[in-house]
Amino acid sequence: MPDIEYAFLADAAQVQPGQKFHVLGGGVTRITGPTLPFIHPHLSLVVGLRMTAIERDREHDLGFVVTAPDGSQVANASGKVVAHGPAEAEDVVITIAIDLWSLALKTAGEHSVRITIDGSERKRLSLTVAQIGNQLPEQKYLA
Repeated sequence: MPDIEYAFLADAAQVQPGQKFHVLGGGVTRITGPTLPFIHPHLSLVVGLRMTAIERDREHDLGFVVTAPDGSQVANASGKVVAHGPAEAEDVVITIAIDLWSLALKTAGEHSVRITIDGSERKRLSLTVAQIGNQLPEQKYLA
C-alpha cells in the first residue's frame, strides 16, 4: 500500500504529472468567516503518495472525507490512482491536488480531513473553523 509522504491544505494548487507542483497559500489549518454557517469558496488538498516499484502500475483507491466536530460529513470524494513508470527499484512520489469547492461550514470547532488509501485511513489533517468578530485583528508589519 502506498505511503503518504506529505499532505496539506492550500488556497490553491496545480499539479502536472512528472513535474513540480505549484501551491498558493499552503499550510491552511484555520478558516474564519463573518457568520456561521458560511460557504468557503475553495481549498486544495495536496497529497504526495510514495510508491514502490511493486505498487506502481496498479490501481489504488484514494479517498478523503471532511468531517465536522460532531462527526457529520462536510465533503467527500474517492477515485482510482495509478502511477506508471519504469520498474526501477527506487520509490517514486506522485503528487495529487484535489479541489474542494464551496465547502458548507456550519459549525465552529476542529474539523478533520481524513485521507484513505485502499480503504485504510492513512492521514488525518486538522482544520479549525471559527467565526470572526465585527473587528478584524490588528495587523502589524515589521520592516
